Amino acid sequence: MSVLIVEDEKRLALSLARGLTAEGYAVDVVHDGREGLHRASEGSYDLVILDIMLPGMNGYRVCSALRAAGHDVPILMLTAKDGEYDEAEGLDTGADDYLTKPFSYVVLVARVKALLRRGRQGAGASPVHVLGDLKVDTAARRVFLGDDEVTFTTKEFAVLEQLVTRAGEVVSKAEILEHVWDFAYEGDPNIVEVYVSTLRRKLRAGLIRTVRGAGYRLEAER
Repeated sequence: MSVLIVEDEKRLALSLARGLTAEGYAVDVVHDGREGLHRASEGSYDLVILDIMLPGMNGYRVCSALRAAGHDVPILMLTAKDGEYDEAEGLDTGADDYLTKPFSYVVLVARVKALLRRGRQGAGASPVHVLGDLKVDTAARRVFLGDDEVTFTTKEFAVLEQLVTRAGEVVSKAEILEHVWDFAYEGDPNIVEVYVSTLRRKLRAGLIRTVRGAGYRLEAER
């Protein structure tokens, strides 16, 4: 597995490169946004770790340009900023995950492994998931119920995406927290219930079943 690190903090970039190399990854490092876009556009990487505040071209623009050119390489964005607005902007430009500095190296490695695993599982899969009259396009981030388009916030869509990509399976609360929030999330885990409740209200309650003690299952209504 090959990883491209685009990070202008050279000490951090070197530290990440050494750690990921020790984990068995082939790692390249660049310190400029334009160079990062050029290298990532070559299409030879399995994952890009992309800082937001970069010289030449910021991470948002790099990510957006890659997606506009049709590159679907998983992108993990790094930033010293914090806040829902920044996360939403990063995800809306096509990033797959988001990590705020300072972060634990253990958390970073876990995120990297999760994204690479997700990328392998999703290779060749259609981004459009249809369940009855529910249609979810994970690439365009659009949801339709019958002929009507339903709008969701970034977090709401991320929760729905976890359920629809595993439609018919039970998805645990812990799995949703891990993929949508943070491996190190220390808030109230009942936040998942709040978001599932919102999804039920915006869609139809019967689409998302609660499997007591196990999690949630998205299934066609009977």
